Amino acid sequence: MKKILVIGSNGQLGNCFKKLATDFENRFEFNFADSKDLDITNHGAVEVFFEDYKPDFCINAAAYTAVDLAEKEPEKAFAVNAEGVANVAETCKTSKTVLIHISTDYVFDGESNISYSEDNFTNPQGVYGASKLKGEELALENNPRSIIIRTSWLYSEFNKNFVKTMLNLFSTKEELGIVADQFGQPTNANDLANAVMKIIESDPKTFGIFHFSNYPETNWFDFASKIAELSDSKIKLKAITTEEFPTPAKRPKRSTMALDKIEQVYGIEPIHWEHSLQDCIETLATINE
Repeated sequence: MKKILVIGSNGQLGNCFKKLATDFENRFEFNFADSKDLDITNHGAVEVFFEDYKPDFCINAAAYTAVDLAEKEPEKAFAVNAEGVANVAETCKTSKTVLIHISTDYVFDGESNISYSEDNFTNPQGVYGASKLKGEELALENNPRSIIIRTSWLYSEFNKNFVKTMLNLFSTKEELGIVADQFGQPTNANDLANAVMKIIESDPKTFGIFHFSNYPETNWFDFASKIAELSDSKIKLKAITTEEFPTPAKRPKRSTMALDKIEQVYGIEPIHWEHSLQDCIETLATINE
């Protein structure tokens, strides 16, 4: 039985893999490691972990994701998002493990009027995006058998995310201002987990960079409005500009990614974000009953 190591198991995506692992228990053996189990910034610790478990596939969902805090803590961001990835990739190469590494739309500057393809010019606008881009480069340099998956606006029923934040605010506020001039693709982390499993089950493998998200593009205001509609909230939402809601880290204005490549190579068809959002809200309602 093939072995899958999931690093960053306590994050949103890691929890989604825990959720679906039982669906694959007859085909794969999963091992889940969080930062307490495995510090990817420690090369020796990564080597020992791989020697003990000997995974066939490693899904690296570990990341420093505090976008604004990264501006004050660049060393921490690069330690996890770049150097840590290099440690994992190098160890994967030695152990003949396929690496599936999760990256972000923040590697782009958001100034394009067309959707970004995998080979478009990258130009991150903040420390977080720069550290994730460096991680991509180091993964491919240190292990040719790496698959990089860029995703965007990730949410789920797990951990902190925009959807859960909105639902909490809807219950305590009468009115909210939501940025309406930043565009991207909200993505249910459960859909991403399923896509990764499809890649793992595919044969032969095509390595390199792929984009995966739900579709089509939207903005934060319209996304929040749909969350309100699906949750039957009476909240009053007001569209505001990025200038009216300043943040330490600059966000891409439009980081919409083209999804053709992953569909052509792996047969993974994009799912409309409204359908996936409804699934998430229904799941959260069940949890909260």
